[in-house]
Amino acid sequence: MKEAIKLVLVYFACQIVGAILAMIPCAIIALVLYKDFSLVQDMMLAPSMLVGFGLMTFYLFRKKYIPFDLQSWSAISASYLSSVILLTFSVMFLIDWLMSHLTFLPNWLDASFDVLSSNWLGILSVSVLGPILEELLFRGAITKILLKKYKPAKAIIFSGLIFGIFHLNPVQVVGAALVGFVFAWMYYKTKSLLPGIVMHIVNNSTSVYLATKYPDVDYLNELSGDNYTLYLGMAMALMILLVLYMEKLMAHKKRENANIIN
Repeated sequence: MKEAIKLVLVYFACQIVGAILAMIPCAIIALVLYKDFSLVQDMMLAPSMLVGFGLMTFYLFRKKYIPFDLQSWSAISASYLSSVILLTFSVMFLIDWLMSHLTFLPNWLDASFDVLSSNWLGILSVSVLGPILEELLFRGAITKILLKKYKPAKAIIFSGLIFGIFHLNPVQVVGAALVGFVFAWMYYKTKSLLPGIVMHIVNNSTSVYLATKYPDVDYLNELSGDNYTLYLGMAMALMILLVLYMEKLMAHKKRENANIIN
C-alpha cells in the first residue's frame, strides 16, 4: 500500500513541476501578446497537465512499472473490446443516475473542466492522454502492486478507492471509485492494460462531448425525459449481461491458452 501511495504522490509532484515549467512561457505569451497576466492560469492549464503526464509516464517506464510484454498490451479479442465499449456506456448511465442523487457534493473543478474542454489541447489531455496515463499508473502499476499484496477482491476495492480519492474533487470521488472498481476488475481478469485504456478513453471522450454539446444539461435524465427509468433498467441489465459474457470470454481464452501450452 505504501508503494501505491508513493506513486500517487509522485504523480502530484510531476503535476506541480509541470505547472512551474508551463507557467513561464504562458506568462510571457500572456504579457507580450495579450498584455493581460490574468490569462496565465487558464492558458497554462492544459500545457502543465501535458508536461506532468510526460514526466509521470517517463518515471513509470524508467522504474520498470510498465511492462512491454504482449500480455500487458493484448486486445484479448474483438468481442471483448466491443463488450468493453458497451459496458462503458451502461456504467456511465448508472453512475450518472447515482450522481444525480448526490447533488449536495461540491464540484471544485467545474471551471477547470470548462477551460480544458474549450480548446483542442485540453480536450486531448482529458479525452485521450489523461486516460492513458491514469491506466498506466493505476492499473499497470498500482493495481498490479496491490494484487501481489492482497487477495483480488481487496486489491480491486483498494485500487478503486485510491482512484476515486485521487481525483480530489468531491463530486467525482464516488463515480471515479465505482468506475475504478470496473477498471481494476478488468485488469485482474485480463492482465492487459488495453481494455481499461479503451474504456477510459470512451468514458472521458463521451463526457467531454456531452458537456460541450449540452452545456446546460447536468444529468442524462434531463435528456431522456419520460423514458429515463426504462433506459436505466436497460443499462443495468446490459451491464450484468456484459459482465457475465466477458467472464465467459476470459474463461474460454484461458482454456485456449492451456491447450496451447499442453
